[in-house]
This record gives sequence, structure tokens and C-alpha cells, in this order.
Amino acid sequence: MSLIPQAATEHPPAPPRGSPRLPGCRRRAFFIAAAALVLCCAPLLFDLARFAARSELYSYILLVPFISGYLAWTKRRSLSPDAISARRWAPLPLILGCAGIAGYWLAEMSGRALGPVDALALGTSSFLLLFAGMGCLFLGREILAALAFPLGFLVFMIPLPSGVQVAMETFLQHGSAAVAYAMLQLAGTPVMRQGLVFHIPGINLEVAPQCSGIHSSIALFLTILLAGYFFLRSPWKRATLAIAVIPLALLRNGFRVFTIGELCVHVGPRMINSPIHRQGGPIFFLLSLVPFFFLLFLLSRSDRAPRRVGTENPGA
Repeated sequence: MSLIPQAATEHPPAPPRGSPRLPGCRRRAFFIAAAALVLCCAPLLFDLARFAARSELYSYILLVPFISGYLAWTKRRSLSPDAISARRWAPLPLILGCAGIAGYWLAEMSGRALGPVDALALGTSSFLLLFAGMGCLFLGREILAALAFPLGFLVFMIPLPSGVQVAMETFLQHGSAAVAYAMLQLAGTPVMRQGLVFHIPGINLEVAPQCSGIHSSIALFLTILLAGYFFLRSPWKRATLAIAVIPLALLRNGFRVFTIGELCVHVGPRMINSPIHRQGGPIFFLLSLVPFFFLLFLLSRSDRAPRRVGTENPGA
């Protein structure tokens, strides 16, 4: 007589009531729906890609979908094949996405056309909301939770609305001017400041909008977000690293203005047209990575996994 292990005759536990399980075919349905959405929004996405390719500020947009896709691909083995449905979250992004598209067309038909950047921002936001709604409709909670960062990173496909861009440039201008003024004073350089204009021996310097460093600040912010995702696990430490972009951006840009001012004083006013002023942005961006990596090192040291109970040598 053969004995059958009791564990082999037991049935797997049933899923809790009220928690429908996600059939595998819904993943295929999601990819089909996402492909249809991309096809319908192809003119918008083409205009966005063409705009980003011609823009110095928004050139990073071309990389965002590829970075997000790579991050999602690295998570492929941790995705549960059978996840709890997230359909209840789908209506809100779908309604908002449709409302955004309707608002865009109403503005066009009424003759109150939006500016090119604002129109792209509204259209891209609507596309991403519809994409998120489809994800909630067809994918499960565990999959959405695992892909939260890759999907959230897609928000950087949206160009900054003109009002937001002006506000950021203004903040960076005045903040950088304040930092540069403090550095000039610490260096003992005779300087008189009137708003964004510095009167120093031999020349007057103005921190113009194009000197705000908004492009390198956005690049630094994206770098910090990705570094925090890969090297940190604690949410508050990731947030600390992300917030650090503000003082780092102001210090970098203020140091650039200070350096140009010192060169104009000690070398000659001709340094205002030197390569370090016209093409020196990448150099100062690399310099700003030094304190960033130092902060990342400090945060990562304290973010190591705690020892598991029982791993210590009891005889020690």
C-alpha cells in the first residue's frame, strides 16, 4: 500500500473574496490597447519628438521613454504572473485624459489656441493619463507597484508649461545671483549689486535668463532621481537626494557667475566672451557632480540592509 503525502492532496488556498485575480490574457490586452493608443496619438508624439530634437532645453525628452522602458525591463522577472486587479483606479486617469484632449480641441475651435509648448504639455499629459488608465484597467496592483518608478518617470516626457518655465528661470536667476554675490564678497572683490546686475571693476555683469542654468538643473535632477532609484532604498533618503538638486543647482550656477566675474577682474573684461562663458556649462555641470556623489555616498552607507536575526555567530 502506497502512502500519499497529505500536502499533495491539499488544494492551494483560494484568493480572498473581493480580490479578483488577473488572467494572463490581460497583459496581452494591455499591450494591444497601448499600441492602439500610441497609433492614435502618433501625430502628437511625432510633434513632441520633433520639438525636443530642435530644443536645447527639452532634448532630454527623447531619452525618457527609452530609460523608462529599460527600467521596466529590469523588473520583468519580479512581476507576478497573477496579480490582483486594479480596475477601480482606472476611471480617474481615463476621465482626466479625455478631458484634457477635449479641452485642447475646445481651445482650438474657439480661436484661443495654446502656445506650442503649452499645447504639447497638455497633449502629452493627456496621453500619459490615458496610458496610466489602461495600465490600471488591464494590469494588476502588484505589477503597477513594481513598475511605479519606471511608469512615473514618463512624466518627464511632458514639456514644462511656459508659466512654469518662466517661474523656474526666475528662481534660478535670483538664487544664482545671491550665491554669486556672496562668493564675490567672500573673495574680497569690490562689487555693488543692483538686482541681477553686478558692478565690478572694469565691467558690469548681468545674470540673464539664458544664464539661469535651467537646462543643466533639469539634467542634474534626472541624474539624481536615477541614482537614488538604483543605489538607495529608503524613500526619505531618495527624497533627500532629490531635494538636494536645489542647493546644488544654485551653487553650481552661482560659482559659474563668480568664476566669470573673477576672470573679468583679474584677466580682463574680454573674458566675458571666452569659451568658459559661452561653452563652459558642461564643465560646471561635472563639478556639481562632486558634492552630489559625496552626498550619495553618505546616504548609501547608512542605507545598507540590516543584518538578519540569527546570522551572527553565537560563539563570538
